[in-house]
This record gives sequence, C-alpha cells and structure tokens, in this order.
Amino acid sequence: MKENRGAGVRRGFIKVDTLKRMSREINKAWEATLRKSGTKKRANSTFTQMSVAHVDDDESALCQVEKILPNGDFYTGQWLDSFPQGQGKYLWTDGCMYVGEWITGSTMGKGRFSWPSGATYEGEFKSGYMNGKGTYIGSSGDTYKGSWVMNLKHGQGTESYPNGDFYDGEWKKGLQNGQGRYQWNNGNQYIGQWKNGVFCGTGTMMWNNGNRYDGGWEEGLPKGNGTFRWSDGSFYVGGWSQDPEEQSGTYYPSSSSDSPMDWDPQNLYTVELNDCQICPCENVAIYPSQKTLSGCGGEEDNRPLLKKRTDGSGRPRWTSEDGRISSYCCIDGNERFDVGRKSGFSAMDVHCISSRSSLPRLRVKNPKRQGVTISKGHKNYELMLNLQLGIRHSVGRPAPTPSPDLKSSAFDPKEKVWTRFPPEGSKHTPPHPSCEFRWKDYCPVVFRALRKLFKVDPADYMISICGNDALRELSSPGKSGSFFYLTNDDRYMIKTMKKAEVKVFLRMLPAYYKHVRAFENTLVTKFFGLHCVKLTGTAQKKVRFVIMGNLFCSQYAIHRRFDLKGSTFGRTTDKPESEIEPTTTLKDLDLNFIFRLQKSWFQEFCRQVDRDCDFLEHERIMDYSMLVGLHFKETTSAGAVTPSRISSAGGCTPTGAEDGMPRLSGVDVDNLFVDPSRWIELGVNMPARAEMTVRKSSSETPQLVGDATGEFYDIIIFFGIIDILQDYDISKKLEHAYKSFQYDPTSISAVDPRQYSKRFRDFIFRVFVDDT
Repeated sequence: MKENRGAGVRRGFIKVDTLKRMSREINKAWEATLRKSGTKKRANSTFTQMSVAHVDDDESALCQVEKILPNGDFYTGQWLDSFPQGQGKYLWTDGCMYVGEWITGSTMGKGRFSWPSGATYEGEFKSGYMNGKGTYIGSSGDTYKGSWVMNLKHGQGTESYPNGDFYDGEWKKGLQNGQGRYQWNNGNQYIGQWKNGVFCGTGTMMWNNGNRYDGGWEEGLPKGNGTFRWSDGSFYVGGWSQDPEEQSGTYYPSSSSDSPMDWDPQNLYTVELNDCQICPCENVAIYPSQKTLSGCGGEEDNRPLLKKRTDGSGRPRWTSEDGRISSYCCIDGNERFDVGRKSGFSAMDVHCISSRSSLPRLRVKNPKRQGVTISKGHKNYELMLNLQLGIRHSVGRPAPTPSPDLKSSAFDPKEKVWTRFPPEGSKHTPPHPSCEFRWKDYCPVVFRALRKLFKVDPADYMISICGNDALRELSSPGKSGSFFYLTNDDRYMIKTMKKAEVKVFLRMLPAYYKHVRAFENTLVTKFFGLHCVKLTGTAQKKVRFVIMGNLFCSQYAIHRRFDLKGSTFGRTTDKPESEIEPTTTLKDLDLNFIFRLQKSWFQEFCRQVDRDCDFLEHERIMDYSMLVGLHFKETTSAGAVTPSRISSAGGCTPTGAEDGMPRLSGVDVDNLFVDPSRWIELGVNMPARAEMTVRKSSSETPQLVGDATGEFYDIIIFFGIIDILQDYDISKKLEHAYKSFQYDPTSISAVDPRQYSKRFRDFIFRVFVDDT
C-alpha cells in the first residue's frame, strides 16, 4: 500500500512538472508571437505564473489551474464549476489562442484572439463573438478598428488596406453601408453613401487632378442626376447612366481657352473611374465563436456556446448562451440543427407578452409615396413650370460668392429682383411653353448665403427642383390653407405663403440668419429661398412660396409621424388604429410613446430646444410645433412591430434574458454605433428607443403624457421645429380671448409667446428623456 501510494505521489509530481514545463514553453511561444506582430508585453500581463492544480482536484470554488484537455488543447487561468471563469488563456491544437475574460466557459468581456496565420483581434467579446469595440489586424497587414456585432464589422469603423487605401465610415454586417469616406493611395477619394460594399445613393468622387463628380450612384457607378466638374470650371449637368441611350445632359465649357467645347459623358465610366476600385477586405478563416472547448462541463456539454432548454410545449429548444433561439428542435424523435442569426422570443417572452395582453399591439402599414405628380393637364402644371424656370434663373445666374458677414442692406425687404419671362424668351430668360409671368426673388444674397451655410450645392439644388422629374402636390392643404409640393427626390418641400407670413419672415430674417449661423444643430426649419410668381393677364394672381428642407427625406421609411405643441384642445385626430396611415399626422393626445435618447444626444437636444425656443420667444413667434417621425426597426412583413424589451418592472424579463445570460438584441444587430459628432445630426437618422405609454381613461381632464408601460421599441427618430412664421398678432390675441371664455386658457394653442415657449418646453422635456 505504501509503495502504491508513493508511486501515485511520484506520478502526481511528474504530471505537475510536465504541466509547468509546457506552460513555460507556451508562454515563450506566445511572447514570440507578440514580438513578431510588434505588440509589446504589458507589465501586468495576463500570463503571470499561475499555480497548478491537479485535473482531478475539487473545482467547486474559483481557483487557478493549468489544464491539458483530452484533445490536446491547453488552458491556464481561473476556473469555476468545470468552466473557465475570469481571466484565462486557451490554446487550441490548431494554433488559435484566446487570452482574456471568461464567463461560464464563454469568451465575454475584453480579450485577444490570435490565428496561426498571424492575424489578431483585440477588443470586446460577447458570448463567444467578437462584439463591441475591437481591432482586427490581418495576416496581410490590413487593419480594421471599430465596432463589431456577432463577428461582423457593424457600426462605425476604419479600415486600412495593405495597398495603402483607407476607409472611414459606417459598416453593416461586414460591408461598407451608410455614410463613409474611401481614399485611394493615389489621392482620389469618395465621400458619400454606400450599400453592400459599393457606392450607392448620393456621393462625391474627387480626383487628384481637381475633377469631381457630385450626384447619384448605383451599384458602384454614377446613376441618376449628377454633375461632373473639371478643375478649369467646366461642368456637365444631367442624368447619368452607363447605357448611352439613357444618358442626357448639358455640357457647360468654362471661359478658359484650354477648355474643350464638347465632352463625351461615357468617359466618366471608361476612363475616369478606372483607377477607383475598392480593395477587398481579408476573409477571417475561422471565427472565435466557432471554436469549441474540449472537455468542459462533462461529456454532455462539449458545446459551451449552446444550451439545451425546453419551450412551453415541453419540446427541447437550443438557445445560445446569449439567449438567441435557434431552429434546433425535436420532431418525431429526429433532431435537426440550424442556429438562427436573428434574435427571437423564448417561451418566457411569449408568456410575458400574453400576461400583458391589455396593452394594444403595435402594427404599422407599409408607407406609400406621398402626393400626386403634377403632369400636363393638372390645374397647377403651368405654375410648376413657372416656378422651375424662376429657380433655374435665380440659382444659375452668375453671382459672387457671398461673405458670411452680410451687410444690413442685404436684409432690406425692398431688396428684391423682378424678372419678366415672356413665352418667346428674352435677353436673360429662355423661351418656354407656359404663359407670360413675372418672377420675384426676395433677399437673394441672404438666401444664397443660407444655402451655402446649409451645405446645399447649387447644381444639386437645381436638379432636385428643376430637373426632368415633376413636383408632387400633397393631397390636402394645411390648416392654414397653404399648399405643399415635394420634389421628386423628397429633399425639398415648397409651401405657398400668405402675404402676412412673408412680412413676418422678412422681419425676422436677420435674427434667423444669425441664429442658424451660430447653432449648426438648430432644430428650426431650414429655409433656402423666398419667391413670388405673378401671372399676367386679367387675373394678376400672385403666388408667394418658400422652399425649405424636408425633415423626412431619408432611406428609412417613416411609420409614424406626430405634430406636438403641448396643448390639448383640438389636439387629436380621432382616428382608430386601423385607419392610421404612415402619412397621417397624429397630434398630442394621439401620442402613445416616450422617446429615450442616448445621453450625449439628449443633453445636446435639451440645450438646442432651449436656444431655439428663446429665439422664437424673442421674435414673438408662437403656435410652432415639434414634428416627429418614427421608423420602427423590428417590423414583420405583415406590419407587426416587435418590442426590443419588456421591463421586468411589469412582471416580465427583458426578451431573451434567461438563466441570467446576456443576449444580442435587435438593437445590437441593426443599430449603428455612431459617434454623435459624425454622420448623423441632431434630429436626423438618430437611433433611439420608444417606450409605449397608456393614458388613464378615468381622468376628467385629458392626460397629456401617458404612463410608461415598460414596453420598448428600437427606432430611428427624426424631429424638428416647424411652423415658425406665426407671430402673436391681433387675430391670435382675439382667438385667445374668445376661446378662453369657453375652455381652459392653458389648453388652447393661441397663447402669449412667453407662455407658449414655457408650455412647449415643459411638454417636450417630458416626452423626450435620457435613456439611462
């Protein structure tokens, strides 16, 4: 017995010595890898000498171990209940290695993964996936630094390519998608929109010789309206297509003697873009989430990234450690395995939702294109032609670039230019098929400066309003009696105005210019031009109109829109849910959400609302409103909107939160992790969350903001302050006096500007809150 016990002790010492020797060899190999990749070893490295535990020791408490696993893999670090837990290093037999934080056998937190090829990833992990902020350095030298979701580049990030090219912008599911800048090693660069790794949308290509193209792109090539400019001042404006038969436009040579008198637009495709190829990204050979741990948790749990659970019917369902449901289940005793990429509801989630069946289920309809195209035969067809002719004349007329510091004379209401447009044309105007009319520009120097301030390109502005595409008239005029027209690309809205509104606008124009120049994040409407068309003949009709930006011009479909003032009298549409269209403008008492903004955005939002309201109050403006548009991210083809989270405060758990494990939610998968200072603006394309609210039906007075339900939806939100041209004149004072006899004076819209500003802010700061 003594001899056998002594032999066992000697075998134990031999095993310990062997493990220590292997640990030293692995550490040396890892340090050599770091030296090869140029990474310095930290003083407080994870790889300090650890104590060695026998593989058959008690593992019920957190301890330091060095293990050689049955298949030859090696682990050294902290260990708890048959799993790596805390800090640890795992080396696979194929040469892959992970060093960093673990939770229950899954890589979670900060760590570093290296491949045998020499490629490395250092950053954040979640449930085995590269997820969060991290840096990938490929074996060929390309480097990506930015956001990741489930092993894919997703969000804001930069990529340095081996050939010297560089990309800085947004990514989605591993490809450039959204807004981004690509610079080639020869100095050429593209700035604009991307889709699935190629140029798509609106963008600008700039060559190192000074030439540039501004306009539309599709599948990586110019498509649609655009302008090509040469460094000598020549430019070509028109509709672009790789098919010569679809190409149309006009070439404008410069006054330079070296400028050619003609140019073939197909040269853009065959010559100019030859050196503008996108460098492909290096493929990852195997993802960290595909690496399994050997012998952890016993024979039946050799897949640490999957756990077997049971749904409400008793059938087994496999979910990942992050709570995502796969389509693995048992059918007639046969198992099939297919891990789903999208998150879903577990049985617990379904139970939670059914237990809250008193809440109305949110459904949306597919948005339809707004308005009726103004074609020949439409009652306003000639008015549209006159408007387009006038805009083309005003914007295209040669004029010096205005200085931002405008003289007071530029704001003089008498500073206007009348131009006569006879059908046969004149020295300054082209012939046209419409009737004779006169065209007036109000304060042209000021609005030219405003367009420059708002970064509006003159050629793009003309193409949007005066291009080959007709305007669209909205189906019904506003409450004020004004008519609204949209450009075909949805970028600009044209509104007819009353003479009184024009007077108010011209009076406040100097203060407006000063305000928007001082605060680039202002939420007040952006105005680009103020004009008048006077028809000749017996009617002598004058039509005044203003051109402004369309808040809802976006790649995202707008599912809900609200016009919010903070008053209750008459502030409801009285429409049932089934009749609400995406184009329906809902009001204060229809609002059933609280909007939660990211902290940095919320702070800027509060500051800007205060600044804008101070400006409007000082100008004696009232009756303005906050226009809000919502795009729900998780919608089905049938229009059902999936909540991203149901608060446990209401007796339910967050969707997918089982066994205390985290999940990769829809907001992780689809949200853009964008720095607030880049690409998106305050009130435009902003990721946020909407929490559903419910009003108390027993209340005698209308409840302006409902009670929170704990049901959250991932949204993209748009908002801005509109209708800022109504001053507190005699008509509004009479309206206030009359309605105050019949209703609560605080519930009506027509109140003193100071009172209106305070009520508006109080309401808006209850509807928009910090997403803590």
